[in-house]
Amino acid sequence: MDELPLDQVRTLLAVVDEGTFDAAAAALHVTPSAVSQRVKALEQRTGRVLLMRTKPVRPTASGAVVVRYARQLARLERDAREELGIDDGQGPARLPIAVNADSLATWFLPVLTRVGQDPPVCFELHREDEAHTTALLREGQVMAAVTSSPEPVAGCTVRRLGLFRYLPVAGPALKARHPDGAAVETLVREAPVIVFDRRDDLQDAFVRSLAGGAAQASRVRHQVPTSEGFLYAVAAGLGWGLVPEVQARPLLERGELVPLAGGRPLDVPLFWQQWKLDSPALAAVAGEVARAAAEALRPPADVP
Repeated sequence: MDELPLDQVRTLLAVVDEGTFDAAAAALHVTPSAVSQRVKALEQRTGRVLLMRTKPVRPTASGAVVVRYARQLARLERDAREELGIDDGQGPARLPIAVNADSLATWFLPVLTRVGQDPPVCFELHREDEAHTTALLREGQVMAAVTSSPEPVAGCTVRRLGLFRYLPVAGPALKARHPDGAAVETLVREAPVIVFDRRDDLQDAFVRSLAGGAAQASRVRHQVPTSEGFLYAVAAGLGWGLVPEVQARPLLERGELVPLAGGRPLDVPLFWQQWKLDSPALAAVAGEVARAAAEALRPPADVP
C-alpha cells in the first residue's frame, strides 16, 4: 500500500468529527462531492471500508485506526507550529483525556491545575469506566486515559499509577433491615445494591471475591451514574456499594456509613496510557498525573 494522502486522511477525520459528509464539506470549505470522492479514494487505497454510512457517521475498526493516525498527525503539526512560534489561528490546543468518575471526584482534577498554561491548553475530559477508557484511546477520541488495563493500546505507552482502594459499605438503615445476614455473602448477595451503570461490574467482582464462582450481587440494582450521587445513595440506605476509601472514611467515622465484610477492601489497579507522541503538553500532563497518583493512590509496586 502506498502512503496515505494527507488531504484524504484529514477529510476522513472531518467526516467523523462533523458527523456527516455535508457538515465535513462545510468545515473543509469544499463540496460534499469532493469529500465523498476523497473518502472513497482512501478506502480504495487501504482496501478497507473505513466508514459506516449511518447518521451520524461512525468509523469502522479500520477507520478508527486511520482516525487515530489523523489525530496524531494533527497534534504533531500543532506542537511543531507552537515551537516555531507560528499561530495556526485555531486557538488553544485541545487535550482530550478519558478518566473514570471516581478518579475525577477524588484525586484527578487537581492534576490539571498544576499543568502550565504557556501556551494555553484546553482539557477535554471524557468520563468513562476505568475498564472501558481504552476503547476511547483505540478509537482515537482521546490522547490519554486513566485505565485499569495494563495491556497497551496500539501506538500507546503504559505507566503504572497505583491501587485505587474501595470499601464495601452501607447506610445504617439498610444494615438494620438485614439483621440476620450474619453471613456477609448473604447480605451482599440479597440486599439491594448501587451500581454506576449497566456496565459497572465492581460490586459483582467483590461478591465473587467473597463467594467465588459466578456469584453476583442482588438483582435489585439502583443505577446512580455520578460518584457523589453514588455515595449519597449508599449513605441514604438505598443499597450497599463499594465507595472510594477517601470518600468513605469520614462517613464511617461519623457513623453515617457502616462497613461490610469487616471493611475488607477491593483494590483496583490504575494505569496511565497515552499516545506515543513527543508532545510537550501531553508530557507535562503525564508527569503531573504520576506525581498526583503517587500521593493519592497505594504504591504501584503492589500492582501486578
